[in-house]
Amino acid sequence: MRSAVPTVDLEPVFEPTPEAARRLQRLRRLAWILDRSIPLGGGYRIGLDPIIGLIPGLGDWLGAALSLFIVHEAVRLGVPAPVVARMLLNILIEASVGTVPVLGDIFDAAWQANQRNLRLVERHYDPRRRPQSLRRMALLFAGFAVLFLIALGALVLFSANVLWSLLTGG
Repeated sequence: MRSAVPTVDLEPVFEPTPEAARRLQRLRRLAWILDRSIPLGGGYRIGLDPIIGLIPGLGDWLGAALSLFIVHEAVRLGVPAPVVARMLLNILIEASVGTVPVLGDIFDAAWQANQRNLRLVERHYDPRRRPQSLRRMALLFAGFAVLFLIALGALVLFSANVLWSLLTGG
């Protein structure tokens, strides 16, 4: 009698090129520095990103700019455009909410967009894919920058309305 063991077709695992391996290692290091390099105790860690975010007016933009390097490298590694768009959305969410004083910085420490984006790169990297056009990435970034500015403007207006209501009692 023949054993009915199901067979599973596994995709072959492809090793990254030496250059891609170096890029991936740089991304891992940067994501760790920005999101997980500082132990807080109790198993919790934060990175430099939420600390940079404490700088009024500039910190969240600087943190987003550092996070964009991971996106840039993902494009150069050939990560598909929908994944790059998701990575940009992660940065947009972190930078937008991060503009809220104190609560935004707590959110930034918990959200860890760089770690999320690193996982996306590692999940979707395939050495058989060709690098994306940086021009295409620039267009995606421009679109997300516009969305960011709209979200930031809406957040400022909302915050101003709440503050005005609190001050005037109405």
